[in-house]
Amino acid sequence: MASSLLKSASLSLLVALFGCSEPASEHSSLENTPGVSLNNVKQHIKTLASDDFQGRGPLTHGEVKTVGYLSEQYEAMGLAGAYNGKYLQPVKMAMVTANQNMQLQVGDLKFKAGKDFTARTEQLQPLIDVRNSDIVFVGYGINAPEYNWNDYENINVKGKTVIVLVNDPGFATQNDALFTGNAMTYYGRWTYKYEEAARQGAKAVFIVHETAPAAYPWGVVESSNTGTKYTLMDNNLNASKLPVMGWLTLNTTEKIFNAAQLNYQNLKQKALRDDFKATALNLTANLSFKNEVSHAKSHNVVAQITGSDAPNEYVVIGAHWDHFGTKQTDSGPKIYNGAVDNASGTAATLEIARIMNQIHEQTPFKRSILFANFTAEETGLIGSQEFATGGVVPTKQMVALLNIDGMNVLDGTDYILQYGKDLSTLENYLANAAKAQGRVVKIDPRPQNGLFFRSDHFSLAKQGVPSLLFMSLGDTDPDYIAHKYHKEADDYSPQWSLGGVKQDIELIVDIATQLANNGDWPTWTSDSDFKAKREQDKAH
Repeated sequence: MASSLLKSASLSLLVALFGCSEPASEHSSLENTPGVSLNNVKQHIKTLASDDFQGRGPLTHGEVKTVGYLSEQYEAMGLAGAYNGKYLQPVKMAMVTANQNMQLQVGDLKFKAGKDFTARTEQLQPLIDVRNSDIVFVGYGINAPEYNWNDYENINVKGKTVIVLVNDPGFATQNDALFTGNAMTYYGRWTYKYEEAARQGAKAVFIVHETAPAAYPWGVVESSNTGTKYTLMDNNLNASKLPVMGWLTLNTTEKIFNAAQLNYQNLKQKALRDDFKATALNLTANLSFKNEVSHAKSHNVVAQITGSDAPNEYVVIGAHWDHFGTKQTDSGPKIYNGAVDNASGTAATLEIARIMNQIHEQTPFKRSILFANFTAEETGLIGSQEFATGGVVPTKQMVALLNIDGMNVLDGTDYILQYGKDLSTLENYLANAAKAQGRVVKIDPRPQNGLFFRSDHFSLAKQGVPSLLFMSLGDTDPDYIAHKYHKEADDYSPQWSLGGVKQDIELIVDIATQLANNGDWPTWTSDSDFKAKREQDKAH
């Protein structure tokens, strides 16, 4: 679909002019570094977040416009395409649109899609039909041997409908000795809940939504799980995926538990213990919905600066280009422009590329710099997952990833946020670069939100690549999460000062320049699958 559009799309969009650079920050640790042009950044955001780009939905004309614009910008700078000499890396995926005229029936109770629950699938089937499926409450739905925790112990959920809690027991108890306390682990993420339930053979999974442990309101769940969704494809129509990936409102959940003559709040408390036993509700679920399924190719945009001494070692700077596109509603089409999330980060990669290319032309970097703008982050990190398979560059040749997802478009701050703690030696680079700017590192004030597991760098981290996340979603704008995040209101504003964008671009350029020249291979410092994978790669 999009691939045919791209073949016929003209790359004749106007190239943004790279005007006079503004002076570098007095705190910059780099000498003779070209300054950040906020005029460039502003024009990029304004363009990418315009209605003309239709919300940058993958596999739409908005994608054609977006990847065309990004390709032109990199080409105008003189950067080479990084995918076999091309700027576009194909990402084969499926587009699945669940018909929202569906109804969940539990016993005699009937619930409405959107208002009471959401349901979708990644199986590439025209019809999903769940009939008389026994319902089981499995607490947090976690099987974590390293924490001596298994909610699925002694229960067979094959073919059943599973209800699980969001987040993990550490958040609920605030006990640092339980999982990692207030800081969410990957076991708390919705992606893990579905992955584990699929491994257990469940037919359907419904995650109970509560705003505090989920870290976002029901409106975000609804907007993120309705409309067209995307998935990578396997050779078996994704048969190994869950038939039903769902959410329940708290009110819906309590009604279901009451019908089962069970107290949801009491069972939720019992689920905090490692000796919790899964509980059958003695009710059955019935749900049927149709899907429109089509196969197509989306695209990551990749460009590079080739190093002089170690061209096969890569410092990666990335940001996802996609957002939610245009949704049809009863009141007409609504465009989700995603100006902060993530036109701002995409614009930053372009400006960083311009700056670093000018540095490289003066004094060539020893290592290569790879710029990657990923597709379909909003629907499950799909573009970065494809990138992590090594089709552009093997992950063992990636020194580090600096990932930008939602910048501080308001005034500058005296701190930089760090996501995760004591994870890798990249944290030392972050602290030193911030200090050079007169800033301090501030640990993520909301570790319970699990943001380290919610953006594209996570796809690379799982393959062993040490990563930093640069994100400021709502940190300087208290209104953002409540009224703009994943909503139609995330629009460009000419009132933005972009002071925070300027600071963080300078900081990222500082870190990337060091890594491009010093020969260091940052390492994971905490024992994890990330660390094991990187050590395995370096051993071969």
